[in-house]
Amino acid sequence: MATLASSSSSSVLFSSPHSNLTPPSLSPSRLSFSSSSHISTTLSSSLSVSHSFVTYPTTSRRFSPCSFSVKAIAADKKKVLIVNTNSGGHAVIGFYFAKELLGSGHEVTILTVGEESSDKMKKTPFTRFSEIVGAGGKTVWGEPAEIAKVLEGSAFDVVLDNNGKDLDAVKPVADWAKSSGVKQFLFISSAGIYKPTDEPPHVEGDVVKADAGHVAVEKYIAEVFSSWASFRPQYMIGSGNNKDCEEWFFDRIVRDRPVPIPGSGMQLTVISHVRDLSSMLTLAVEKPDAASGNIFNCVSDRAVTLDGLAKLCAQAAGRPVNIVHYEPKAAGVDAKKAFPFRNMHFYAEPRAAKDILGWKSTTNLSEDLKERFEEYLKIGRDKKAIKFDLDDKILESLKVPVAV
Repeated sequence: MATLASSSSSSVLFSSPHSNLTPPSLSPSRLSFSSSSHISTTLSSSLSVSHSFVTYPTTSRRFSPCSFSVKAIAADKKKVLIVNTNSGGHAVIGFYFAKELLGSGHEVTILTVGEESSDKMKKTPFTRFSEIVGAGGKTVWGEPAEIAKVLEGSAFDVVLDNNGKDLDAVKPVADWAKSSGVKQFLFISSAGIYKPTDEPPHVEGDVVKADAGHVAVEKYIAEVFSSWASFRPQYMIGSGNNKDCEEWFFDRIVRDRPVPIPGSGMQLTVISHVRDLSSMLTLAVEKPDAASGNIFNCVSDRAVTLDGLAKLCAQAAGRPVNIVHYEPKAAGVDAKKAFPFRNMHFYAEPRAAKDILGWKSTTNLSEDLKERFEEYLKIGRDKKAIKFDLDDKILESLKVPVAV
């Protein structure tokens, strides 16, 4: 017999555990759509239909032929705190996440590490924080160790730590969040903590480096919070990013210089637009029960070769590209200093986000790189004086001429 249940959170669950009806075939495993009706005059609602399936990360998922549920959930707006790093490639994640949350009606405060008067704040994405304020968000500055003082009197439902790389940096934030009654704690980790594998790509559950600082943080928040999730990004692009990625290629292509790539150039990696990262994080906020206790590879769903990335950058710039390959030891250079990507296959897949959150990637490198090249020209980087000392050393070892 079917049952109908309601709760104070304005959710309605209909289940028929003993039904002989075969559920409709759904792909992916969870289907959701909005309802134009209202649970009340002030709350919008959504309707989701989902199969019962084996808990992730089991490799095979068997759907029950005799149970399904229909749930109407009232819109749940959250108060979210983003503790944001003041440098590096991850800073732009907090910026995009804040804007997406605000666009979805959530309240957002972004706490940036350090001082507002710091020279670091003269770079993007910090120079664009007015966009957050203009959308109704708050921006504050301070040290994670003094978070209770900086945010005195404030209360939050969700905290994202997008700053710490080890437990020393994250623990003050996590402990404060726990004592303040924060319901959900999210952490930006790194796909770099996976051990190299002979079977790429990296998927959630693969072996990680036990001594990595991010690993200790993930373990700690799992012990402290009943609702938590960790996100492991790789390389990313997007307006406001202040760490070179595609710019490294543009710098050489627009100056008609050879593009030196270590190894064969067939190494696979993942480049994700930061909007994909922010949309995944937003889904975790809006689906806390589904996200809870999970690790998510925070990446797009297509890999690209290093040579392929160079070619796509050239296409975006409308210029030819001259790729040359070299062996770092033979050229007498450290590949980590001469090239912005790892000289190996290094890519992950976002399987958990797709399966658990119903997330979809929107990264389209060929189009996204065109947008990035327009911004590259807009800021005048194509006219900037740049030294290519390591490139010249590599090219000299290969006896490749360079136009002056």
